[in-house]
Amino acid sequence: MTAPDSICLLRTSAIGDVTHVVPLVRTLQQAWPQASLTWIVGKLERKLVGDLPGVEFVTFDKSTGWAGMREVHKALRAQRFDALLQMQVAMRSNLLSLGIKARQRIGYDAARSKDLHGLVINRRIPARSGEHVLDALGSFIEPLGLKQTQVRWDIPVPDEALAWAADTLSGDTPTLLVSPTSSHALRNWRPERYAAAMDHAAARGWRVVLIGGPSPGERAMADAVLTACKHAPLDLTGKDTLKRLMAMLGRAQLVLTPDSGPMHMANAVGTKVLGLHAASNPDRSGPYSDRRWCVNKYDEAAQKYFGKPASELAWGSKIERPGVMDLISVDDVIERFEAAALDLGLA
Repeated sequence: MTAPDSICLLRTSAIGDVTHVVPLVRTLQQAWPQASLTWIVGKLERKLVGDLPGVEFVTFDKSTGWAGMREVHKALRAQRFDALLQMQVAMRSNLLSLGIKARQRIGYDAARSKDLHGLVINRRIPARSGEHVLDALGSFIEPLGLKQTQVRWDIPVPDEALAWAADTLSGDTPTLLVSPTSSHALRNWRPERYAAAMDHAAARGWRVVLIGGPSPGERAMADAVLTACKHAPLDLTGKDTLKRLMAMLGRAQLVLTPDSGPMHMANAVGTKVLGLHAASNPDRSGPYSDRRWCVNKYDEAAQKYFGKPASELAWGSKIERPGVMDLISVDDVIERFEAAALDLGLA
């Protein structure tokens, strides 16, 4: 197949999914270095990946609604791409894609399509089940004749962020970063359980750091965790940036978090993740490279809420029900913490 001269990637959100797109960009750049790449990305997400070399970024600010769509269409008015990779099936993204001119419009297979996705594409990725989200996104280059066989991130981290992280997490004390809040509230663990796990790590001589964004919900969760802690952690909630977070993740030995953006950012820098999974399937949306340290109660949740094993649920099913995360006990997390510490030589 003739190599395309221009490719447009449309994946605006969320942080974790945008992180999953980076290996696809690296694969395209290695295979077709002459091809120009344009990525339509969300306003927040651009702060994480917007300095990837060799990529032109166009920001879509979803908070501005139709005006934001018009800005994207205006920026790309003069361009016609050889291929559009329409990697988001939400109605907003499907409407956004209508203003992008492309000869090939590659989207999801029928089973993973929704919100009229099939009307805005003319080619589909292979129909597969049982894939991790990163592999599903990586398959968008298969209709172009490529296959993603290596996974590489190398998301740039500025010197300023590295210096800040080195100063904030100085020394060689093993560090547990705790990012307690997902944007999906029903994926969140109880604050007192986080506190118990954090106290255990502190008693074992680890530096424990509480992290999170500046939103009121994240601040409220952090305050609830701090109230329940017997050993006060370093509280950096709302005090970093995405790039500084990347730098901190790179200095930590372990990250405790539910299914969320920081989980995938940590994975991208090679840090072990103690992921909390009951509402979501770690085999689909857990840390891509290494899920050994995750607590996986997804099958238990399927049995409790649907009366059948997870293997009989549609792939990608969420079990975001009140109380589902209570299936994860403090002992479950401590056991995985100790296993990770042993593997790190820190037991």
